[in-house]
Amino acid sequence: MRVGCPREIKNNENRVGLTPAGARSLVAAGHEVTVQAGAGERSGFSDAEYEVVGAKLVPDGGDVYERAELVIKVKEPQPAEIEMLRPGQVLFTYLHLAPDPEQARGLLRRRVTAIAYETIHDATRRLPLLTPMSEVAGRMAAHVGAFYLQQPNGGRGMLLGGVPGVPPAHVVVLGAGVVGLNALKVAVGMGARVTALDKSLPTLRYLDDIFGNRIETLWSNEQHVEEAVRQADLVIGAVLIPGAAAPKLVTRRMLPEMKPGSVIVDVAVDQGGCVETTRPTTHADPVYFVDGVLHYAVANMPGALPRTSTIALTNATLPYALKLASEGVRHALRSDPGFMAGLNTFDGHITCPPVAESLGLPLLDPQEAI
Repeated sequence: MRVGCPREIKNNENRVGLTPAGARSLVAAGHEVTVQAGAGERSGFSDAEYEVVGAKLVPDGGDVYERAELVIKVKEPQPAEIEMLRPGQVLFTYLHLAPDPEQARGLLRRRVTAIAYETIHDATRRLPLLTPMSEVAGRMAAHVGAFYLQQPNGGRGMLLGGVPGVPPAHVVVLGAGVVGLNALKVAVGMGARVTALDKSLPTLRYLDDIFGNRIETLWSNEQHVEEAVRQADLVIGAVLIPGAAAPKLVTRRMLPEMKPGSVIVDVAVDQGGCVETTRPTTHADPVYFVDGVLHYAVANMPGALPRTSTIALTNATLPYALKLASEGVRHALRSDPGFMAGLNTFDGHITCPPVAESLGLPLLDPQEAI
């Protein structure tokens, strides 16, 4: 199969969809790999590293899209990239379609076979291709929050861990999945006072087992969320409903009750955010204020750490990419129900139930589509 990897063009997206090691594995399996020149530079991979493993370099992203049967990316295609896609072409990347009707319409119009990393699951219903970036974003969230709590950066002027005689900052983590758990690890490690909220009692019991009395756990309901964010210095939004838009746990009316200069880091922004006042920002312009509360809502947080993130992502995506390239899209998806769950659009139809529900569009059963 002809596999293509273009350079990412989203604002400050420094990752690349395929490492040289990943390209080497695809070439060794008999596939043709085309990489746009400079695609890996911001992740620390030179063009020469791709060439030496057998990948072909082309100067322009359009050349990649023209040659490739399978396009491997990191982030959702931007409008200019959507216009380069063609019917039947397989796009393998993060999509986050539920809060993005414009992108969805573009993929439907171009009749693309779009497979989203974030809705693929394994036999245990975990999300193996979302997990590595959730780990990065979760760990980043505590560091980012600590940075913006500094007064010159807009925050309350608090040290996350405090010092002897001065209490630490209060960190509230909404959701204790992969993002939330990793945020908790770093926040606890930095010495903060930490409260975690989740809808799952088994998850809260697990947190109690591993963190003990170093954190407080609360079952997530409107009252507990409202009380927690009112007391918080830093709120980390870590809510995920796979494929669907995130629920708005922190509402607009709660913000005036929060402390002036408190910080919200909404990692759920890719799925629309779990804070009602969230809107996507970029690494170039990452923050804004609402009612004196600083909001950080960068939609590609791991792009700031491209070396770590690219290697972690390719570790997870490569087995699936090899399966697509070696078996073809129909056989690869039919043989693995969890992989089939990644199919979001096919031949002009939405094929992912949570996406269809969130966008209010008709659903084509993926089994019928493929």
